[in-house]
Amino acid sequence: MSIKIYHNPTCSKSIQTLALLEKETTDFKIIEYLKNPLSFDEIKEVVKKLAIKPIDLIRKNEKIWRNNYKGKEMSDIEIIKAMERNPKLIERPIVIKDKHGIIGRVPEKVLSLFD
Repeated sequence: MSIKIYHNPTCSKSIQTLALLEKETTDFKIIEYLKNPLSFDEIKEVVKKLAIKPIDLIRKNEKIWRNNYKGKEMSDIEIIKAMERNPKLIERPIVIKDKHGIIGRVPEKVLSLFD
């Protein structure tokens, strides 16, 4: 079993999700993606495991998005590159277990990975 949480320690939802994860297992890796940004390929893999489109991983209320990208027509590759350059744009927290993942904006949703 391989579990990762892409975590922002200043985000309340991320903190709540981490606490729920700790109740389920101690065998996981914490990735503070703002300190250790993901590569293009890593973001692409996360999107695949979440089974979403890259645009669905974007925090659309972030100032960076509103000022630089909102309203522009962008390909999936361009969106992933934007996240690679600006990790703050990546929705959080993300929990990946093996080949599946969930965005924990509702922290309890990550528990479904353990069913």
